[in-house]
Amino acid sequence: MSLELVYLLWSAALAFAYMMAQAAAYRMQSGVKDANSTRDHEPEPNVLTGRATRALRNFQETYPIFIALAVVTVASGHSDSLTHWGAALWFWARVAYLPAYLIGLSPYRSWIWSVSAIGLVLMFSGIVW
Repeated sequence: MSLELVYLLWSAALAFAYMMAQAAAYRMQSGVKDANSTRDHEPEPNVLTGRATRALRNFQETYPIFIALAVVTVASGHSDSLTHWGAALWFWARVAYLPAYLIGLSPYRSWIWSVSAIGLVLMFSGIVW
């Protein structure tokens, strides 16, 4: 299995971690009873729930790009050091991004996001050139 596919596989676990962090924060804020309801009248999120929700949304914005680049890398046979470094940078930056966002590490959170974006650019460059 190529390195890009390994990171793609583990990115599914990472997506689950983001989703569970948001769900846990919501349940800690609202309680299990409200979390299991239809949520027709959700309360305003507290700081932790808001951060977890925004972190999840941010992950969901870049995740399809990573999936597409990983699949195209393998399907086209263009796996090389650029795509390897790109996948690694994106993945490990996204691992670091969740706790950085949850504990409020500004401006480092934005720097971590930038590293993940550079990873996507490297992957794209490795495929195209």
